[in-house]
Amino acid sequence: MRAVLVVNPKATATTAAGRDVLAHALASQVKLDVLETDYRGHAMAAAAQAMVDGADLVVAHGGDGTVNEVVNGLLASGPGSSVPMLGIVPGGSANVFARSLGLPRDPVDATYQLLHALEKGSHRQVGLGRVMAASPGEAPRWFTFSAGVGWDADVVAEVDRKRGKKASPALYTRVALTQYLKPAHGQPQLTVEIPGVAPVDGLRLVFVSNTDPWTYLGARPIHLNRGTGFDGGLGVFALHSLALPTVARHLRQAISRKGETRGRKLLRHDDVPGLRITSETPVRVQCDGDLIGERTCVEIASVKHALTVVG
Repeated sequence: MRAVLVVNPKATATTAAGRDVLAHALASQVKLDVLETDYRGHAMAAAAQAMVDGADLVVAHGGDGTVNEVVNGLLASGPGSSVPMLGIVPGGSANVFARSLGLPRDPVDATYQLLHALEKGSHRQVGLGRVMAASPGEAPRWFTFSAGVGWDADVVAEVDRKRGKKASPALYTRVALTQYLKPAHGQPQLTVEIPGVAPVDGLRLVFVSNTDPWTYLGARPIHLNRGTGFDGGLGVFALHSLALPTVARHLRQAISRKGETRGRKLLRHDDVPGLRITSETPVRVQCDGDLIGERTCVEIASVKHALTVVG
């Protein structure tokens, strides 16, 4: 088996020693090439090249951003039998996709589980979300666990601006509070269209989930769409109001053990094939915590069995 290990050395929990241990362990079972990323988009380019070169497996060692880039590189030409399998050794702060797959947070434990899965031939197919291209010639953007329009995308943009700082739950919390009190783009008016459902307008933010939990606040999971998973459609969570009582109510629900979100100001669907989000003014869009730009129209689809993951 030919494999490529893509390592983000700047990720929160990656170290040179950990990289060497991982590479040595993988090299005992596969023919391995190792690549360290040194610029944004490098992991995507490396994964795309690995597919062209006929690799059987691409292992991403980094955070959710690294995994997202690798996934988008592997699926540059869309899903298919020639797409290499994906392996993940978490190295970030949240590692939402890896944790949703049931992988250990500790890189050493995750490496052991990956090797065991390779030995046993254990793998699974997962569905992904796909944000359609904004213009002809532009590639669609895939996401593994979430996409968002509005508030959370503004938070991602501000955290990205503070790139010199380590991403952490505390940083995201501070930025989220700042963006709530003083939104960078004001409060957009969003309309959501779901097949078979009447359009809903007057929305202030829209979260789209490919799995549950939507994310983690440290060790605590945040649930928005309990009925969403890698084998079904997408979850939609949207609010008509960002008034403090509304936000506080749904935050309490999201971080509770039950994790059931409900309320008069909430639009929620747990298993939809796709949706369309429009706004009269440009709003920011994020995928897996990575800002992809500003748009007035966002089309998102669920693609089942899009990728094979080892584990």
